[in-house]
Amino acid sequence: MMIEAEQPLPADEPSIPNHIAIIMDGNGRWATARNLPRIEGHRQGVASVRRTVEECARLGIGQLTLYCLSSENWKRPSHELDFLMHLLEQYMIEERSLLMEQGIRVQMIGRRDGIPERVLNEIDKTIELTASNIGTCLCLAINYGSRGEIVDAVKEIAAEITAGSIEAEEVDEQLIADHLYTAGMLDPDLLIRTSGEMRLSNYLLWQISYSEIWVTPKCWPDFLESDLHEAMEVFSKRERRFGGLS
Repeated sequence: MMIEAEQPLPADEPSIPNHIAIIMDGNGRWATARNLPRIEGHRQGVASVRRTVEECARLGIGQLTLYCLSSENWKRPSHELDFLMHLLEQYMIEERSLLMEQGIRVQMIGRRDGIPERVLNEIDKTIELTASNIGTCLCLAINYGSRGEIVDAVKEIAAEITAGSIEAEEVDEQLIADHLYTAGMLDPDLLIRTSGEMRLSNYLLWQISYSEIWVTPKCWPDFLESDLHEAMEVFSKRERRFGGLS
């Protein structure tokens, strides 16, 4: 029996982020600092994902977007990539019942090319199973790169112009947004990055134009519910101007 999660908080509530995006960084450094293999950092990172997803669902956050695997991460050693794919497949299988209990709806953004078929099958099963849930949307960015996303959008728009279905003069910000992987989603209100790095890492470059950014020195495996609350508290005290004056 599915238990509906709390309804997402009103989007017009200024102190509450309706959409939180996270760059989950520092798994490898966490493991290295403890003389453990890098894959152990990824394993512990899954526990942080579980904590964060559950807390966002409990708080009624509308959407949580997690940077799971960038399009550049394929440069990593094959054994590490194999383990990451295993963790992703395992998460999709083991978390389904909890996702349903909490009313969480799963979506994916990124290129499907290169992701093992068995992993895609489990992702697709979870997306289909949770499609009718009305709680928090958990969006997983897998094999995702923002520049590639924009390139794909431009190619689609160019093809439509060539086909005569739209005119070049019709291209505006909304049309471009409608051709991104995130079409139909709200832009993130709050971007969180762990491990203290001050860079965007090719993540949601179009979508975070007006997002508030909060960085913690903690590596992702150490990220707790209290850290999420701290980020939200900082967000609540910021004045969002969207390019205007206060």
